[in-house]
Amino acid sequence: MTGAAPLELRYNKAQRALAVAFAGEERYVLPAEYLRVESPSAELKGHDGVRRIIGGCAAIGITRIEPVGNYAVRIVFDDGHDSGLYSWETLRALGLEQPTRWAAYLAAIAERGLTRER
Repeated sequence: MTGAAPLELRYNKAQRALAVAFAGEERYVLPAEYLRVESPSAELKGHDGVRRIIGGCAAIGITRIEPVGNYAVRIVFDDGHDSGLYSWETLRALGLEQPTRWAAYLAAIAERGLTRER
């Protein structure tokens, strides 16, 4: 059932977080900053397979969430980024792996001398 669509996608503008609920008790709250820095876009994934690390996204928000067929959404961020398609599988993986991915991101920006602030 890994490709099953979420039952709910709800953006909380005040918290700048996307709530994603799948069947059963599977529910995640994904901050906009986390979604932005983990974008599945080619811009961040890198054409050479090397993931690009960006900073300055702590205050990022989401302006729109657009359905893409029956398998994904395009998230439009307030910095203009809109090229990542978040499949249901990607959203689930981002939820499941959030603690590990977030810790790795924080370590990577610190290592590069970047900051979360703009």
